[in-house]
Amino acid sequence: MPAPAPSPAPPAPARAALRRLVALDADLGTIERRAGKLPWRTRPTGFPGLLAAIVGQQISNQAAGAIWRRLRSLPGAETAAGLLDLPDEALRAAGLSRPKILHARALAAAVQDGTLDFDILAGLDDEAAIAAIAAVRGLGRWSAEVYLLFALGRFDVFPAGDLALAAACADLKRLPARPGPAALRALAEPWRPYRALAARLLWHHWRHVTGRPAMDEPPA
Repeated sequence: MPAPAPSPAPPAPARAALRRLVALDADLGTIERRAGKLPWRTRPTGFPGLLAAIVGQQISNQAAGAIWRRLRSLPGAETAAGLLDLPDEALRAAGLSRPKILHARALAAAVQDGTLDFDILAGLDDEAAIAAIAAVRGLGRWSAEVYLLFALGRFDVFPAGDLALAAACADLKRLPARPGPAALRALAEPWRPYRALAARLLWHHWRHVTGRPAMDEPPA
């Protein structure tokens, strides 16, 4: 059996920013020494990237990955027009719940009618882009932040509502309890303007601590 392909390394600008980040926080600087080099994981841009965010909501990354593979095998599912043409039965068979079918169709409709324009979105600052995405039914702040982080490669987006990030931060910083979103956002303030890179390091730390396999990732 051939060896799995190595995970892509962070691009040069990200690696330079990571060096500046770990100079700000010694704890973050220990992660790659223990967990290995940070893999650079991405998601597709545009409709498929946000559709993947909907698939991944409130379920494990491993389950989301399995559903995503079934969904993207459906003809046209990775385009807004194609998904709108698919019957609910096909989407349910791929593993989407009824609410997620509604949310996927709302996203597709917003793309089709121009309410959500990805060319415009790419030029917006982080908060404006988050607001534009979160205005679509079923896409809240977490989904928008994950899209900006993994699909657009933004450096200073921090999904403070992510439970794995909270757990990783509590473990790394030896906190007595997992911080809530407001507390986690406050803890991340010193990491500006590299909070997205801090999030990537924290997820990497948590995979190492919990022993989750590399496949246990957001669908991409």
